[in-house]
Amino acid sequence: MKTVFQKPQAMTDAQLHYCPGCTHGIIHRLVAEAIDALDIREQTIGIASVGCSVFAYDYFNCDMQQAAHGRAPAVATGIKRVLPESIVFTYQGDGDLASIGMAEIVHAAARGENITVIFINNAIYGMTSGQMAPTTLPGQVTATSPRGRSVNETGYPIRICELLVALEGAAYLARVSSHNPRHILQAGRAIKKAFEVQQQKQGFALVEVLSTCSVNWGMAPVKAMQWLEENMIPYYPLGVFKDVTAKEGEQHG
Repeated sequence: MKTVFQKPQAMTDAQLHYCPGCTHGIIHRLVAEAIDALDIREQTIGIASVGCSVFAYDYFNCDMQQAAHGRAPAVATGIKRVLPESIVFTYQGDGDLASIGMAEIVHAAARGENITVIFINNAIYGMTSGQMAPTTLPGQVTATSPRGRSVNETGYPIRICELLVALEGAAYLARVSSHNPRHILQAGRAIKKAFEVQQQKQGFALVEVLSTCSVNWGMAPVKAMQWLEENMIPYYPLGVFKDVTAKEGEQHG
């Protein structure tokens, strides 16, 4: 029988631990497919962060290193500088990257570290029971904002791509989504591009992927996908915010 669909070689056979409706598994596959397509698995080193994706080292079939909370870009920097011919990526959630790890990601981008960052934005702290995150939307209900996020009390959500785009060291910045097949295909292309930018030694590359957290959002998986489309995308517009490899007129944001 002809095989028409199979697990990427860059993923292990381990069963994913993610909640029903979570799109981490989809995004893991997109990362693995990019690694396979570029034939870089034997030279790839991934950095697992702290959060829902803390067990990423069990799921990617490449060398992996665990980092302390928020420190994945610093760990990736050290590995890349010691092993410059390796392909190094971090896989981080919004609590890890945009909260405790904000300084790390800003300075890695400012230095133009030649690494690839996969940033998962589900607008909430998923692993630790659904607290408000730096990316939580105005009015969004969480465990620590039961009446909805108040911008007067806690400020506005942080748009990471828009924040990093001003830094000269950032070579590729894109925001994509994982809520339907068309957007998943677009996300896969962006992730592959981010690895290609590193291969070309162009500098820092980050892909922000809008994701769902149906359990902590208190929604069925299908409803969560709809909520992402109707609420997150208007606040976090999709597109390529910076691409130093693009020809004039190709870049958009």
